[in-house]
Amino acid sequence: MTDLFSFQSGPEQIRLPGADVMYWPNLGLASDPEHYLHRLLSETPWRQESVRVWGKVHQQPRLIAWYGDPQSNYSYSGIKLSPLSWSELILEIRSVVEDMAGEVFNSVLLNYYRDGNDSMGFHSDDEKELGARPTIASVSLGAERALAFKSKVDESAKIAKVPLASGSLLLMKGETQRLYKHGIAKERGNIGPRVNLTFRRIGLS
Repeated sequence: MTDLFSFQSGPEQIRLPGADVMYWPNLGLASDPEHYLHRLLSETPWRQESVRVWGKVHQQPRLIAWYGDPQSNYSYSGIKLSPLSWSELILEIRSVVEDMAGEVFNSVLLNYYRDGNDSMGFHSDDEKELGARPTIASVSLGAERALAFKSKVDESAKIAKVPLASGSLLLMKGETQRLYKHGIAKERGNIGPRVNLTFRRIGLS
């Protein structure tokens, strides 16, 4: 995987043609990542949604929660989400993410991967509510899982995988969502729980 990274002081640039993806192995949270993981697992009102794929309804292979400012409603894959009020814990994480990324976010989607059987199919965060060139800040807590990137414009390009450590931050900007899909595959073995927080801004023109 190391050929995807351009090592330098500070964040690491992920080498994906045309994309703007940065990775911080350690976000620098005030407490150990396990502290945030366990609190989010116990305090979040998790829900499992149904999605329609090729005319059939399936349960999403993970649990989710949506937090945000008032009116930051969000829709994807036929799912319509109204925001929960920010918790103090998530606001704490958001503050660190905004300082690190130099961005402002008004909403966050939490994904709970219970074990290696939970996954996320290839997709782009390109819903109209996010604007033409959205910035997505992804925080990982818990078991390390690999985020795979698949080109939407070059069918011959190999799928690139980026392992996301607990307590890390991945920032996707610019043309990334237009040019690439990303996802997390199922994994065999004894894979522990993982919570992923994807901060974003709803309502950009």
